[in-house]
Amino acid sequence: ERSARAAGPFVAVSCAALPEQLLEAELFGHARGAFTGAHRDRPGRVERADGGTLFLDEVGELTPLAQGKLLRFLEERSYERVGEDRSRQASVRVLAATNVRLEERVAAGAFREDLYYRLDVVRVDLPALEDRLEDLPLLVEHFLARLGRSEVTLSADALAALLARPWPGNVRELRNAVEAALVELGAETELAARHF
Repeated sequence: ERSARAAGPFVAVSCAALPEQLLEAELFGHARGAFTGAHRDRPGRVERADGGTLFLDEVGELTPLAQGKLLRFLEERSYERVGEDRSRQASVRVLAATNVRLEERVAAGAFREDLYYRLDVVRVDLPALEDRLEDLPLLVEHFLARLGRSEVTLSADALAALLARPWPGNVRELRNAVEAALVELGAETELAARHF
């Protein structure tokens, strides 16, 4: 909120959800006629994020070819649309997230070391939910608000049940548990242990 990019666009890319053949076109865009079905010029997510933030989710899943193209962009801030010779510039802040240990992937030769160091500027390690249970009440409150049920409260026994539960699915599992409890809750306004 305090950065010069706060008013800029926020563009997210799930690196794991896109096959390698589409990833380059998704990131950098494509020119008309670059491949079958490319009926018009299309800006990529890098271009759409210009002046703002590009979020690369599951960056550890990038293929070696895609890693090289991303590294070039990070180093030079330039790219070409697929099927185009013209170099373009984009000024973006890049955030990357992964659920794998990139250091281990680098050691195994599955992730480029130079890309790892370009991405590892400011690191935020987020512990598993089971290692930060003190966040659980705030997370439940957040999910209730996002689901349009901010009037719902959590009873002491419900909180105890949630704190005693293992959370192998982390925050996503908690969100699903809250959503399922709300379905069972109906019009009531207090979640109890029986809902979980």
